[in-house]
Amino acid sequence: MFSSLKIRNYRLFFMGQVVSNTGTWMQRIAQDWLVLSLTGSSAAVGITTALQFLPMLLFGLYGGVLVDRLPKRPALMVTQSAMALSGLALAVLTLTGHVHVWHVYLAAFFVGLATVVDNPARQSFVSEMVGPEQLQNAVSLNSANFQSARLVGPAVAGLMITGVGTGWAFLANGLSFAAPIAGLLLMRARELHPVKRAPRGKGQLREGLQYVAGRPDLIWPVVLVGFIGTFGFNFPVWLSAYADNVFHVGAGGYSLLNTLMAVGSLIGALLAARRGTARMRLLIAAALAFGALEIVASAAPAYWLFAFLMVPIGIFGMTVNVTANTAVQMTTDPAMRGRVMALFMMVFMGGTPLGAPLVGWVTDRFGPQIGFALGGVFSAGAAAVIGVILARVGNLRLAVRWQRGPRLRFVPREREELAPVA
Repeated sequence: MFSSLKIRNYRLFFMGQVVSNTGTWMQRIAQDWLVLSLTGSSAAVGITTALQFLPMLLFGLYGGVLVDRLPKRPALMVTQSAMALSGLALAVLTLTGHVHVWHVYLAAFFVGLATVVDNPARQSFVSEMVGPEQLQNAVSLNSANFQSARLVGPAVAGLMITGVGTGWAFLANGLSFAAPIAGLLLMRARELHPVKRAPRGKGQLREGLQYVAGRPDLIWPVVLVGFIGTFGFNFPVWLSAYADNVFHVGAGGYSLLNTLMAVGSLIGALLAARRGTARMRLLIAAALAFGALEIVASAAPAYWLFAFLMVPIGIFGMTVNVTANTAVQMTTDPAMRGRVMALFMMVFMGGTPLGAPLVGWVTDRFGPQIGFALGGVFSAGAAAVIGVILARVGNLRLAVRWQRGPRLRFVPREREELAPVA
């Protein structure tokens, strides 16, 4: 499960990300709380989130082109330093009492700009640290790292905000970037697996899109995570509505739902780290299970059952994320990896803010049960359709085998045995 941590360079990277991810989650909570304190408006909080995602939607593909041209380790030092400066600037403004809401908007947009390069660079750099043999394990551990920080960071931020104020949470996040920067500086360059960088040239963005479009094994996983990210991952909308309007459990019940989902996501990431390969059939099966569980949870009659279902939903949601990420990375030409991963992250991360208004309207108009069920229908339906398409592209058929019970699997058509003639 932790085999890639035997590699010194990746171990340094992983430890740095543990600290940095915790600080990032602290800043997210402190940022939202500060905006709400300054304006009293939930819409202003939504604007802050939108500004942080907007650069990825606008410039994500161009960030991938830059990543394919640049050496990954120096690029990450620059992006991590930029995000550290954002946190430190907010800390100074808040602690001195000079902060205004437009400062937070600007900081969120600035972090989003840094993420345009930082995200595909980090995704691509993993393969340079560990090589192809440990890639899936390392990608899975990265996800586990992020989910662990998701459990710890908000809790620490809550204690810090109530104890000493939001400014100190921003300061802690700014200082947390010292850990990944130190890890990058301490790496041994001779132990990396560098890839040939793409030269400067015209049409590289178009070249990356054409590369993905010509590869069914890449385009369909990207399309699948796009559907699931847009329609299936709107949990802030659904869970808050269930906690407030359906089960009437308040903020504490809402927090518990998010915590249980984070626990499931962490379990899913660790299970993915234990697996040795990223198979397309696992991706399709996990997406189908994810959608089906959302449909089942939408009709849960009691809070305790609904809360229990958050764990397997988190497990299968993370399985989809990690499996698709790893499958795309492992089958992509290293010279194209930055552009392909930028497209992947843009589709996955950008889908949720695009789908949230529609899902929110359905939830408000027809109720949380219909909204949640609709997300599950879209997710499971996309998985089923894409599974059939991939089976046809690969010349496969669905077969039933009896091996300690019935098992469904796709097998090559050319291996079919002719039925005996009576």
